[in-house]
Amino acid sequence: MRVITGTARGANLKTLSGLDTRPTIERVKEAIFSSLFNELTGKRVLDLFAGSGQMGIEALSRGAAHAVFIDASRNAADIVRQNLLATHLTDKAEVKVCDSLAYLKTLRENSFDLVFIDPPYGKGLVNASLELLSKTRALSDNAVVICESDEPDEVFSEFGKITLQKTAKYGRVVIRYFRNGLGE
Repeated sequence: MRVITGTARGANLKTLSGLDTRPTIERVKEAIFSSLFNELTGKRVLDLFAGSGQMGIEALSRGAAHAVFIDASRNAADIVRQNLLATHLTDKAEVKVCDSLAYLKTLRENSFDLVFIDPPYGKGLVNASLELLSKTRALSDNAVVICESDEPDEVFSEFGKITLQKTAKYGRVVIRYFRNGLGE
């Protein structure tokens, strides 16, 4: 796994061994970031269920101003820190070891412009995360939220002002693009 482009282009990223995390495959990551071309410069990013941190790191490499990485696993947080060091992006990042849903409950208004949600599949965590985001008002106007799930996972299309804009399928992986401020 590597950083596709930007200041850290080509940097290899470490991942956790075992089956506890499943990094986003490169072609899916490429498609996501191609769709975000004009959405990254100067943005504040939240990488929930961060795993290796590859999504937030890619955003930083492409011009995002700051990223917060959240994972409940201390081992995952250590991998994110190592990857930030390897890509020379540590000064633009915060890594927190905590439950992603608990973290969402602590957010203040207008904290993030871009959020990646890639939780363990089949546990309803995408819906729970989006519901909490809609209640905390942590998203800036017009913020983008990108969610990865398994095809059988049911994900709702609206959470207050957070509304589904686009869905893309890559085998069993489903990527959903939400936008803040277009709902009720």
